[in-house]
Amino acid sequence: MHTTTEDLWLSYLDELSENDYFIADDFITDEFYDQIMNYFHKLEQDNELKKAGIGAGGELQVKASVRGDFIYWLDEARDTELAPFFEFRDEFMYLLRRFCFLSLSGSEFHLAKYPEGSHYDRHLDQFGARSNRQITILLYLNKHWKKGDGGELVIYTDSGDIIVEPIAKRLLVFKSDVIEHEVLTTQVPRYSLTGWLLHQPESLGYLFG
Repeated sequence: MHTTTEDLWLSYLDELSENDYFIADDFITDEFYDQIMNYFHKLEQDNELKKAGIGAGGELQVKASVRGDFIYWLDEARDTELAPFFEFRDEFMYLLRRFCFLSLSGSEFHLAKYPEGSHYDRHLDQFGARSNRQITILLYLNKHWKKGDGGELVIYTDSGDIIVEPIAKRLLVFKSDVIEHEVLTTQVPRYSLTGWLLHQPESLGYLFG
């Protein structure tokens, strides 16, 4: 899926520690990109994508005025076409445990499509009733994306806003409970593989100090 060395991983983790996020371009191979998108389009054709909501558990609500994407929750046992991605997840979780002393108990990932004209308002990737998301991972899948297509992700920081263009094969990772962000209105269909690494609720440890 990727050819990232341990030294490069360590530089990414340093960025995550210092800046609360990092970006890695051309993170996956062309072959795996095509594999993901073939599976994504099959799910679209089979009407497997469902309207996303906001909140968790009993707080879940569907509000198109806030969030306009459609999603398909991934299951490692079922979605075997994406096995290389789950291998990456396991590798990354291992590195976070080893070098960042982060207690992780699991993950949750989905494929997400923002139709033309949709967006997601500014938010944190945590909810009042659920706060165990530690690390957010986005793998962008938008081939031939160009300025004017929209769908950029805005990261809000004390030192200024950062615009992340959703170009194909770009990996964005950030701390779920720190980085406020929003998805700007997209003018073309916008695709990503998105999810979270989860900490053990009983743990008192915390990432990066």
